[in-house]
Formats: sequence, C-alpha cells, structure tokens
Amino acid sequence: MSNEPSWDDIFSSQPGAAPRQPQGAAPLTRREMREAEERAATKPGKKRSLYETGSGGAPPKKKRRLGWLWALLTVLVVAGAGAFTAWTLFEPQIREVLGWQLPTDYEGTGNGTEVEVVIKSGDFGLDIAKTLSAAGVTMTTDAFYQLLLPMDPQPNFLPGTYTLQKEMSAQAAFDALQNPDNRVVSHVLIKEGVKLTSTLQALADGTGIDIAEFETAAADLASFGIPAEAPSLEGYLFPATYTFDPGLSAHDILAQMVARCFQSLDAQGVAVDDRHRVLTLAALIQKEGGSKEDFYKVSRVFLNRIDIGMLLQSDATVSYGSGGTSISTTAAERADASNPYNTYVHPGLPVGPIGAPGDDAIDAALHPVDGPWLYFVLINGETGETTFSETLAQHNAAVKVWQAWLRDHPDFDN
Repeated sequence: MSNEPSWDDIFSSQPGAAPRQPQGAAPLTRREMREAEERAATKPGKKRSLYETGSGGAPPKKKRRLGWLWALLTVLVVAGAGAFTAWTLFEPQIREVLGWQLPTDYEGTGNGTEVEVVIKSGDFGLDIAKTLSAAGVTMTTDAFYQLLLPMDPQPNFLPGTYTLQKEMSAQAAFDALQNPDNRVVSHVLIKEGVKLTSTLQALADGTGIDIAEFETAAADLASFGIPAEAPSLEGYLFPATYTFDPGLSAHDILAQMVARCFQSLDAQGVAVDDRHRVLTLAALIQKEGGSKEDFYKVSRVFLNRIDIGMLLQSDATVSYGSGGTSISTTAAERADASNPYNTYVHPGLPVGPIGAPGDDAIDAALHPVDGPWLYFVLINGETGETTFSETLAQHNAAVKVWQAWLRDHPDFDN
C-alpha cells in the first residue's frame, strides 16, 4: 500500500490551512484543483472553498464592494445632516450668498377667495401692512410697506371694513383699499317725519341686526344723554342717510344718530336746556306742514296759540298718542284726557316729539315768520296746499274745501 497521500487527504487538512502537494508530485493544474475542490465540497462538513477567508485567504470581491458602499452612504448621510442643520440655522444668509432670494410679493389681483380686512382709526402704513399679510392678502408685510415708503404725499386710508382677495399683489391691495366700492357698509335712509317704530324697523332691515336689539337699546334712555323729560328716543334719531360699518351694535348705531341730532341742534344755536322743546315743536311742524315754505307759517300758528293760552288742537298729536297711523281722529279720541299727546285737552306742546324733524323744521321752530294766523288746514292732499286763517269763520270755510277734496279722492290716505 502506497504511503503517498491521496488528493482527498490533501483537502482534509485543518480548516483554514492551505492545501499541500505531496513531495515530488507534479504541480496541480487549475482543472485538477477545481475538481479536487468539488470533491471536497461533497464531503460532510466540508463547505469551505479554497478561496474562503480563514488563515490568510483573500475576501470575496462582492463583500469588499458592499463595504465601500456602506462607507459612502455613511459619508453622504453625515454630510446631508450637516447641510440640513446649516440650512435650518442660516437659511437667510445662505440664500443671500447664493442669490436664491424667495419672492416677497404675489402677482395679480388675487385668487378669487374673498376676505374682509378691517382698517382701524389711527392705523399707519406698517399697521395696515401687517393686517394685510396676516389676512393672507399680501405675501409679506414688507411687500406692502415697501410700496408705501416712497409715496409722496403719503396716502390716506379711510377706516372701515374692506372686501379684498387673498394672494393679491401689494399694488393690487393698495388700489383696492383706495376704492370706496370695496368698503363694506350698510346704508340706511331715515326720512323726515317718520316715527320711532318705523325708524327702528328701517335700521333692522338695513343692518341685519334684529329689531329686538334696537328696541332694547332704545329703552335705555339715560345712556344717550337725552333730556330727562323725554319720554322716549322719538325725535332724537335724526333723519338722514347713514353709513354704518359692520360690527356696530344696535346701541352704537342709535348713539350715532342721537349725536347727529345734537350736532344739528348745536349748529342752529339751540341751548342744551332747550333741546326738548325745540324738537317737540319741530316734529309737530314737520308732521303738520304741507311744504317747506309752509313750515314757518305753521310754526307761527302754534306759537301764537301758545302765547294766548289757546289749545293747539292738533289731530296729529292725538293720533300719535292713540297709536293711529294717520292724522285723522275721532271725537272720542279727541276727548281722551288719558292721552298725554292729546292737545285738544292738554295745553301747550305735547310731552314729546311725534316724529323725526329735519333741519328745515328745526329752523322753522326757531325762526317763524310774522303773522296773525291762529288756524290752518290742508285743502289739497296731492299738492300740500294749505290755507291759513285768522278767524274761526275763515277756518271753517277752508275746512269745507278740504272735506270736498276728500270726497273727490276717497282713496287718499292722510
């Protein structure tokens, strides 16, 4: 039996040991080495190849590549984290150095989404710029503020609520604020002579505030600074066309109208202590006078009667006190002493105004024309023609003319 080792013995050496050739044997060819390796791999427990790492074997190329990839990935992650941190901390400076400035202004007139912006009294350019930016109208505060800075003279902004759009350019926002059509307001017309109940309803309709809120506010007489003898706000809500900003309370609106009334009285030189008397007489003139020209004669008639202690005998006051809707009254109503507005039984002016007098009626109360008249009566409901008389006989004749006119116009509502 030969003592030379077999090829199998060559590949059964210690794990990790390099294969050895028998002494004197010819070198193995590559094919022989491959075949020997395959035979060794088929033996139980022999899974290592000639090139497996162990004692000095070279690592597989695939594993070497993966190592480089992991190293490269680690470098990229670390670099990316550093770049993110630097960007977060120093974005403005980096953008400035690289010239990557972000836009500060939108383009165009908006994206169609409406938004209400409130300009308060006393707001300056920077205040308005901040308001616009916060509302999403302009992109930044600077966009609008920088637009204003070079303007000479500086523009004026009317306080109020404006309907603008989101994402407007600073110039478009500026133009919109200068356009009064974009201001959100309620317009309410109060006509001369209307009563308090009608005035409150008109305010509710025009502002959208519930009528009950106006009624509650109107009952708080002391808060409006009107004379203590006034039984209500009647006559103190000046007739005019009003513009009310959104957000005003019912009380705010009424206070504004009372202030307007006081403004008119002050302008005509009415003393504070004489306000109630003047408004009461002016309201009576407003209701009974057929035209502006007649106001001054009607004023004279009432003052002549007061001067001689004669009852005013105004159907308009009786009707107001009894809740009527016209100036016509019945004999029973004219005899009702419980009605404080009944000037057929109570001497002098009624306890308060019976409507809202305008400037002309107030002026007539203060400046009646000279004349001896004690009576007047409307004789034409369409034209407002009125006859003034000195005696009762003259007056009765004029009353018949009026009654005839009424018969010819049965649909007339006075």
